[in-house]
Amino acid sequence: MKNRILELKKQKNALILAHYYTIPEVQDIADFVGDSLALAKAAASTNADIIVFAGVHFMAETAKILNPTKKVIIPDLNAGCSLADSCPADQLATFLQQYPDHLVLSYINCSAEVKALSDIIVTSGNALKIVQSLPEDQKIVFTPDRNLGAYINSTLQREMVLWDGACHVHDQLTADEVFKLKVKYPNAKVLAHPECKATILALADFVGSTAAMLQFTETDLTMEYIVATETGILYEMHKRNPDKIFHIVNSSETCSCNDCEYMKLNSLSKIYSALKNEEPELILDQELMEKAKLPILKMLEMS
Repeated sequence: MKNRILELKKQKNALILAHYYTIPEVQDIADFVGDSLALAKAAASTNADIIVFAGVHFMAETAKILNPTKKVIIPDLNAGCSLADSCPADQLATFLQQYPDHLVLSYINCSAEVKALSDIIVTSGNALKIVQSLPEDQKIVFTPDRNLGAYINSTLQREMVLWDGACHVHDQLTADEVFKLKVKYPNAKVLAHPECKATILALADFVGSTAAMLQFTETDLTMEYIVATETGILYEMHKRNPDKIFHIVNSSETCSCNDCEYMKLNSLSKIYSALKNEEPELILDQELMEKAKLPILKMLEMS
């Protein structure tokens, strides 16, 4: 299957992008594996004719917005995102009417329609930097992740208005589970994604994006970690640090409740089928793409 995919990819001048949360064999076949920021940059700079996006729907939308003339295909159209779904564009538009003098910052984990309502897109890897670069008196509405927004508010002493959305994977992780692991592994450092609740972030030795956590494990001298994010990150962590030990929060032999079922829909057979048939293809309205592209380009300029 891998050989067939590689052959098709070469024939069709295709690029396979995959997120760290996909299954290991998908990460292995990808031309580029990264977090949302890195994947957005990779999509913006590709010379490929076809982009196969092994991730979730909003990520493929971002690739299409940045490459409107290229064919973007998704291995499984059902690979959605609970965080993006928590912020319907029509409801956000009504909400924003209450804050006409506010700048709208949206986390990249949102639909193309929400991006089109935004002034600047951010990722967990650059959100702090971008917000910090804005004037302190700048009024901001932050969508859709309340946990990431609260983390930024707390860290930078801001008072951004927050949309009440969350990632179901990160939002269900509990401080109690972190405590249990800290007691069981007292020498381990806690790494947490800022999509987690504040009670978990308060227990963390390091808070950062997927890419930032990976980099931290490579440079930090600690040999054992408790990791509060989606389970898929462990594959890359083990690859980069074969001698280190990682414990995922709220996961056991009988429970992998912090798996993102949408990311896990991506498989080699679906990637092969998508490449062979060049479908399902992501189609977006031209006017929508033009509006959504502006805040993404603003992000890339600022990061």
